[in-house]
Amino acid sequence: MEIEELEGRIATLKKGVTEMLVYLEIEKRRKILASLEEEAASPEFWNNQAKAKENIDASNVQKAVLRPYAELEGFVSDASVMLELAALEDSDDSKAAAYSEVEELLNKGEQAYERLKLQSLLTGPLDRSNAYLSLHAGAGGTESCDWASMLMRMYQRYCENVGYSVEVVDMSPGEEAGISACTLYIQGPNAYGFMKAERGVHRLVRISPFDSNSRRHTSFVSCDVIAELNDDIDVEVKEEDLEVSTFRAGGAGGQHVNKTDSAIRIRHIPTGIVVSCQAERSQHKNRAKAMSVLKAKIYELEQDKKREAMEKFYGDKGAIAWGSQIRSYVLQPYTMAKDLRTGIQTGNTQAVLDGDIGKFIEGWLKWKSAGGVPVKGNAAADDDDLGE
Repeated sequence: MEIEELEGRIATLKKGVTEMLVYLEIEKRRKILASLEEEAASPEFWNNQAKAKENIDASNVQKAVLRPYAELEGFVSDASVMLELAALEDSDDSKAAAYSEVEELLNKGEQAYERLKLQSLLTGPLDRSNAYLSLHAGAGGTESCDWASMLMRMYQRYCENVGYSVEVVDMSPGEEAGISACTLYIQGPNAYGFMKAERGVHRLVRISPFDSNSRRHTSFVSCDVIAELNDDIDVEVKEEDLEVSTFRAGGAGGQHVNKTDSAIRIRHIPTGIVVSCQAERSQHKNRAKAMSVLKAKIYELEQDKKREAMEKFYGDKGAIAWGSQIRSYVLQPYTMAKDLRTGIQTGNTQAVLDGDIGKFIEGWLKWKSAGGVPVKGNAAADDDDLGE
């Protein structure tokens, strides 16, 4: 790589970092964090547990921005110094090796810059929370159940790729193949902020492996995403409003799981919301986790009532069928994964199904930040000739 190109990339990155200093209010955040850390250093800090927790949470909010920004500054500074040292090298081989190091630093710096810029779009009160992601097979029978299992694997792979931990809270197998429903618990920085982009109906078009005549089929699966609530948000759930039942957990987990009624199903009578959990061997732990999911769903439902009709969670998601999808995945007669909200698409559907969905999530966040205006020509009818 030529030195002029490296200098140009460093200049561009420096400009971006300088702009970020302003719109992320870095200096203000540093002052807030310094004040919080000074408060935390007080001998009386832990005398008030609630206030101490507020301090720690507030500090983590500032560190979530300041740490990656400091890392980004480090990449830019190191790249600049390395480029200056490279110019002093005598041999061509030494210069080439030094330029290679500069390029590697710049690659890391540019990736860090894009991550932090994307993070700046997460302004929702719960965006930093962990998330519960639920999949429900819709129209398509066995096909949709198989499609649901493919999507579950896709989200598990995505979480592994970005460093999130993912746990299967509940899973119901399909009658012949795949799963009819599942709930995943996703833990990591800004998990809800990113995963909420996947909320909606996902459509698959392919030659059915279950059709002896090898005909093309269309399948649908809905994806719900809700945030895990923190202690600051209190959702009142009365015990008399709950209908609790136990059942024997299925699937992997050993003899203990399969031979005891450790799984829990809870129905909230006023809203009709039903949640279940079979992730733990302990009935007590399963109930606690199920209650966490239930409270999060009740909270989301209450938030929906305050939004405009077109913004509502369940309204956006719509029926699990034709015309309400947010993304189409076509495997036959051509390969294409296309987000119908943003227009972003790729022909590498295998990579997408292997968890490479970052481009769709990032695109949705930018699209939403810009006002969420529907992209012309992205209606489901664009490729309705493929539906069967």
